[in-house]
Amino acid sequence: MATIVVVDDEPAILSFVVRILEAAGHTVIGESDGEPALRTTQSEIPDVVVLDVNLPRLNGLEVCRILKSDEATKHIGIVLMTAAYTSMEEAQKGEDSGADEYVIKPFLREVLLHNVERLLTRDK
Repeated sequence: MATIVVVDDEPAILSFVVRILEAAGHTVIGESDGEPALRTTQSEIPDVVVLDVNLPRLNGLEVCRILKSDEATKHIGIVLMTAAYTSMEEAQKGEDSGADEYVIKPFLREVLLHNVERLLTRDK
């Protein structure tokens, strides 16, 4: 199936998302921060990145902006995960970063899978 990079600094959430996507038949690479996730994504060129917004060193919005501004990675579908939008400005930041889909934590497994599958079947 697809190769997916999952990025979350919370080990339980990272493990949960990896298990969901592996159970759906995907090859999954897990990372716990934006810097290694960026390197992995640039070297592996996955089909989708599932990316937490709040990461310790390089946040998910910045990783998304970098990936979407690079010719080699701009086609990769990105699902942003966030605990909640505290304001319309926060929601706009996610959109401005170039993210393709969003999931709000806590999320249903089916919602995550639907968003990932939607990106995998879109025209590139």
